[in-house]
Amino acid sequence: MRFTLSSTVLNSRLQTLAKVINSKNSLAILESFLFQVHDGKMEVTASDSENLMRTIIPLDECDAEGKFAIPNRTVLDAVKELPEQPLTFEVNPETYEVAIEYQNGRYNFTAQDAEEYPQKEPIGGDAKTLTVNAKVLCENINRTLFATDNNDIRPVMNGIYFDLLPDCLAFVASDGHKLVRCRYMDIQSETHDSFILPKKPAMLLRAVLDKSEDDVVVKFNSNCAEFHFQGGMLSSTLIEGVFPNYNAAIPTDNANELVIDRKALLGAIRRVLPFASMSSQLIRFHLDNGCLELSSEDLDFATSAKEKIVCEYNGVPLQIGFRGDFFSEILNSITTDEIRMLLGDPSRAGVIYPTEQPKDQDVLMLIMPLLLGE
Repeated sequence: MRFTLSSTVLNSRLQTLAKVINSKNSLAILESFLFQVHDGKMEVTASDSENLMRTIIPLDECDAEGKFAIPNRTVLDAVKELPEQPLTFEVNPETYEVAIEYQNGRYNFTAQDAEEYPQKEPIGGDAKTLTVNAKVLCENINRTLFATDNNDIRPVMNGIYFDLLPDCLAFVASDGHKLVRCRYMDIQSETHDSFILPKKPAMLLRAVLDKSEDDVVVKFNSNCAEFHFQGGMLSSTLIEGVFPNYNAAIPTDNANELVIDRKALLGAIRRVLPFASMSSQLIRFHLDNGCLELSSEDLDFATSAKEKIVCEYNGVPLQIGFRGDFFSEILNSITTDEIRMLLGDPSRAGVIYPTEQPKDQDVLMLIMPLLLGE
């Protein structure tokens, strides 16, 4: 079997697929890419048994059909340093000897029998389907991923919750200290459906969908989801369990409103945070008369810091504490110049919005306060 394709395209696709493969695998064959050549194209697959990603690469020339597996390091090392040029593969289907010819050289190695490679069954007839723009999906994964947890006791918090509602599709993530809820109004459903996507496939999707403007077809049932995008697909085992009632955690009557420059606040937190207690990361927010004062201290090392920022504040004088590292993560996930924050008393969560919402979307972030000592 002989076929030709672009070196740059192959390397780009393999670099993305390589993120699926674990450093340690239950099956030795899962350390390899599966190559399947048919109908003038080549499908390349990577899997870790829980997740499977496949990409489709058009071939310039092809004289036969077949399939084989190559250890990921072997083929990645072979193509990653090559400039753009045609690569010609010659594969012996009986001995699995492989030769890759390029402009000034040739690689020779041995592939593996593809029959050993495990395959995931496609989702059956009970699957629900929705179509979402790739850019919207990628942006909302970006906004929510940082708020997911790493919790063995509550695994449902370890992924992004896709909540399909009559008026929107909500993307939700929370670790109990911070919460993100992004609602996309262009997708609606007559029935309530949902699933929890683990972090690893979410990161894989973010990598493959970046800069894409095409639609993604999502098929899911109670234990598996498939994402079909331009040039490939991702299949993932879902997290089982019931996601908490996230709307119940969002205060609706916080009366104190703060509007402030996002980058100015982020810069001030970064300057003050190194002087906070390493264990609590506590930063005090003192709000009064159009001014926000940030302060931190570490009694063990006799360090402290204080900085003032001009802001718009409508509310009673208020002092409240937040973890500086968590607050920075929230500010980094928002792209607008200003943020709007609604605060209640020092024991109630603060609710943060971008001052300008993305088109047809509603983005909300929540951060729990820390108790202030005397």
